[in-house]
Amino acid sequence: YDHMLFLTALAIPFSFKDWKKVFILVSIFTIAHCVSLALSASNIIRVNTDLIEFIIPLTILATAISNIYFEYRPGLDSKKYLLGVSTMIFGFVHGFGFSNYFNMIIAGEVEFTKALLSFATGIELAQLLIILFVLSLSYLSVSGLNIKQSTKTIFISTAIGLMTLPMLLKSWPF
Repeated sequence: YDHMLFLTALAIPFSFKDWKKVFILVSIFTIAHCVSLALSASNIIRVNTDLIEFIIPLTILATAISNIYFEYRPGLDSKKYLLGVSTMIFGFVHGFGFSNYFNMIIAGEVEFTKALLSFATGIELAQLLIILFVLSLSYLSVSGLNIKQSTKTIFISTAIGLMTLPMLLKSWPF
């Protein structure tokens, strides 16, 4: 659920004409979470899972808030760099969150690398389907319902931000 919310927040400001940008962002996210997943699942890096489970909704909220912020400030040159760097950092966080789940799935597997690549491929395909769905809904809302792109981005980002608040409260580690 949180992964889908993050991807929706990441993709909602874009349209189909921006598919290359979205693909690059999703790939940056995937690579980063695969790296942190591999490091965590192989016990090279250990993280506090309670803290990670709290930070994950923060990444969703931060992405939703940045969508709203940049919608009101079009043309900021730093937007694309900030989005790429934050997507990479958030990918690392989400990968740490996946590591416990991944370890449960591969329990007893002999080939760690093969299992990791299979898992990452499945995640990437699922992410691309989610992005395709989000871009399709964006297209329908903007083209079919004549909703302005900025209105759609602000509305959906606000909704995602509000949906994230209960996740934050539930995972509060302090």
